[in-house]
Amino acid sequence: MQNGEDGIRKALEKKGAFGPDVDLDYYDEAGMKESIPDLKKADKDTRQIMEHVGVMADEEGRAGTIMFIDNSMSHCSNKMPEGIELLSTKEALKKYDWLKDYYWKAVSPEKDKYTAKTYLDDADGYFIHVKKGVKATYPVQSCMLIGTKKGAQTLHNIIIADEDSSLDIITGCTTGNHVNDALHIGVSEIYVKKNASIVFSMIHNWGTKTKVRPRTGTIVEEGGHFVNNYVLLNPVGTLQSFPVCQLNGKGASCKFNTVCMADEGSNVDTGGSVILNAPETTAEIISRNIVREGNIIARGSLMGNAPGIKAHLECRSIMLGNKGSTQSIPELGSTVSDVEMTHEAAVGKIARDQIEYLMSRGLSEDDAVSMIVRGFLVGSIQGLPDHLKAEIDDAIEKANLGS
Repeated sequence: MQNGEDGIRKALEKKGAFGPDVDLDYYDEAGMKESIPDLKKADKDTRQIMEHVGVMADEEGRAGTIMFIDNSMSHCSNKMPEGIELLSTKEALKKYDWLKDYYWKAVSPEKDKYTAKTYLDDADGYFIHVKKGVKATYPVQSCMLIGTKKGAQTLHNIIIADEDSSLDIITGCTTGNHVNDALHIGVSEIYVKKNASIVFSMIHNWGTKTKVRPRTGTIVEEGGHFVNNYVLLNPVGTLQSFPVCQLNGKGASCKFNTVCMADEGSNVDTGGSVILNAPETTAEIISRNIVREGNIIARGSLMGNAPGIKAHLECRSIMLGNKGSTQSIPELGSTVSDVEMTHEAAVGKIARDQIEYLMSRGLSEDDAVSMIVRGFLVGSIQGLPDHLKAEIDDAIEKANLGS
């Protein structure tokens, strides 16, 4: 580390590169919670909150489950112990000396005040290790729940997919029903080895005053594939997320899919960055946003540093009404000539003739608007998992978009 712990402490004063600043001193450290050995026996409110972000209490169709309430692991179960290891990060660091080679290597603790706090708090989190050659049929699910008013949740997660392995991960992040104002900082380091594959899907559902600052770094080796799906369909105070993926091996690929809806009072700043460091790597960043009186900034950055790469960036937003704002900020860069890199950005409204056509087919105006929005959010994103499509459908159904 360049400046050691002194440099990290100085970073506590370093504002994030994007998004409004957050006063960390306003929040209290969220305390430890009791364990939940059987999720089916969790209280009704907890089960409903989990399932609203894609985490199933009965664990049907899941390879394993990790749950954090505030800053402590409340549940860990594993149906594939021979192929996938699930631990807390602190347990994994005690068990494996080699894990130090990955600890704080994909994300720098000096990046900003949020990573610095996570490091200095010695934050726990989850460790997921997919062993060599293992191709999991079912996803692992994780739930990050804040259950303390004005509580600060700081987590440090590490995911490693060994050579020739594959796994889908569903992560649901949310607040309890009585928690509106809280802080979530989630640092995730993801390592995709040679010819391995990770699909990492996040569904966020926060309180209307919650501040959310994820920090994610991914490193992909030769022939590896990484897909990052992010869905935010409910109000939030402020959210700022800009995950970075480095494609370091020949033929590696990355895809970011972001689907957001900004209601009144929500300030959302999302996007992603892919750095293509090896020949014949490919990347795609797709953003779909709906503005309903909130504010959205959609960022995307592609940097090509090797020959034979192909990359595309696309940001599209729909304004529902005359309140709120949206802004697309695409960036392309290259240090070599032999690249194919493109970008598209568009902002608009739903065409009245589309609504009238669907109404002529027997739909109400609300149903017509909902159908158009549904097609806009998911229709042009290939490979979006069915469970995310179902979440989007459910949110659209509840949103009353035509009103």
